Amino acid sequence: MPAVKTRDSAAQAAAERLEAHLREIVRWHFAPETGCPFWLEWAKASGFDPREIRAVADLAKFPHFQDEWLREYPPERWVPRAYRDRPYSVFETGGTTGMPKQRVSWEDHKLDYSEFSKTLDDAHFPRGAAWLMVGPTGPRRLRLAIEHLANVRGGPCFFVDLDPRWVVKLLGKGDAETANKYKDHVIEQAVTILKHRQIGCLFTTPKLLEALGERIDVVRAGIKGVFCGGTSMTPQMVRFLTEEVLQNQAQFVPTYGNTLMGLACSRPLEPEDRWSATYYAPQPRAVLRVVDPKDTLRNVDYGQFGRVELTTLTKELFMPRFLERDEAVRRAPCDLYPWDGVGDVRPFGALEKKVVEGVY
Repeated sequence: MPAVKTRDSAAQAAAERLEAHLREIVRWHFAPETGCPFWLEWAKASGFDPREIRAVADLAKFPHFQDEWLREYPPERWVPRAYRDRPYSVFETGGTTGMPKQRVSWEDHKLDYSEFSKTLDDAHFPRGAAWLMVGPTGPRRLRLAIEHLANVRGGPCFFVDLDPRWVVKLLGKGDAETANKYKDHVIEQAVTILKHRQIGCLFTTPKLLEALGERIDVVRAGIKGVFCGGTSMTPQMVRFLTEEVLQNQAQFVPTYGNTLMGLACSRPLEPEDRWSATYYAPQPRAVLRVVDPKDTLRNVDYGQFGRVELTTLTKELFMPRFLERDEAVRRAPCDLYPWDGVGDVRPFGALEKKVVEGVY
């Protein structure tokens, strides 16, 4: 009779897989034949060979990855030598904290969303169904990623243009009236598509889903599943969207992700969660920690708020110990994801300062 896999053994297997992947990625980015100019120059100046790293704890030998490195340096400094003859895409972050950060990419956005597709329930995200994306487009990887997700699942994808930077600028100036007009303009386009095309699956943000639900019965329009992404998704919002907008009929799948990490999946909500979503990084391609803002080498205790620290580990991007603009509660591993999760994600310092989130 085969041995039963316990959560402890699953956690151990996940940790071993992560450390093996870490060693492979570090060797790749710091080998002269495959590494990118930025990291090869950094290693030469640092005085140690990062290829000696053996464990996740050794990441503490790196400084926190800085926003400005992706803002100031040209994209070619981040191109691995192994990829130097391949044309690349340039994706940008939202730009809510200054000039947008830029990331070069080849396949990561496809891999991330192909893996995410495996977590979706075919009953609510039917194979072959058409998708509608109502969310950030333009230079973000999300537009191509959602289309890839739809295509992987055998369907096409319809889009509504959205420029969240314009909304943030309007709200920053206190022009809520114009921002609401722009939101109405976006929602009108989504309603038109839902009324005239057979759409089964939807990607959007929490605020836009709420606005869409004020204009149309989303379930009667044919939506069976909603993949939803946004920074602040409070338990109250999750419950409202699930029970009121989707009427407990279409499945609500909250996620946490960005251009630099990929996509953190949420575990299925249980009654004891009280509508609080918990997200788990796509290990081993990315690692999330919740750290003490005053001592970032230390994880906060489970159930406590701390700042989110991201390490990205792919052949396209090595980004160690990046302090996100988010804070979250550290959550325990679960059966599906036997590593730490993050919950109740919100902008860092949200209780002490005003944060403009726009359409997210």
